[in-house]
Amino acid sequence: MNDILKGYAKAATPELIARYNALDCAEVYAPVLDLLPTTPSRIADIGAGTGRDAAWFAAKGHTVLAVEPVKELRDAGIRQHTSAQIEWLDDSLPGLEKARGHEPFDMMTLCGVWQHINEASRPLAMANLAGMIKPYGLLVMSLRHGPAPADRPVFPIAPDDTINSAEGLGFNLIRRIETGSIQAGNVALGVHWTWLALQMGLPCK
Repeated sequence: MNDILKGYAKAATPELIARYNALDCAEVYAPVLDLLPTTPSRIADIGAGTGRDAAWFAAKGHTVLAVEPVKELRDAGIRQHTSAQIEWLDDSLPGLEKARGHEPFDMMTLCGVWQHINEASRPLAMANLAGMIKPYGLLVMSLRHGPAPADRPVFPIAPDDTINSAEGLGFNLIRRIETGSIQAGNVALGVHWTWLALQMGLPCK
């Protein structure tokens, strides 16, 4: 994971940051847009990058914990998105040691993150996510399939394995959608995505 974070730090040029920020969040989240909370909620954006999504959520009245371990991306986000609704945190999967100290969240998002977690670390990562969400809270994940830059490697993802892992921790699958990429460069590489929306059930009595 450290090598991947170093790769992102090296790649965090003004051009890359501008390209990330130029994406329309409504288009990014189109596969699950109707499931997102419409009343003020507590959201954790895991792997927040430059804060594009966090700022979009904050503008809708939500309070957001933007979790981003790459200093170069986090600093860019702090400079560009000054909403008091956003709290930035230097933390990372699979441990999320700092984030787990916060109150449980109504929704957690991992947009283009899970592919960077290797198979051996995913059970711990999923367990930690499950421990951070409220009953009936929503976990939204986009799983990337396809090649990536050599300095930011990705690991293969079997969506069924991800679903089974989440369901074993109390989540219920409420949506699964396969989509293409909305970025021209990724389209050319054949990158495609699986979007998952998982809702946490009630705690055992």
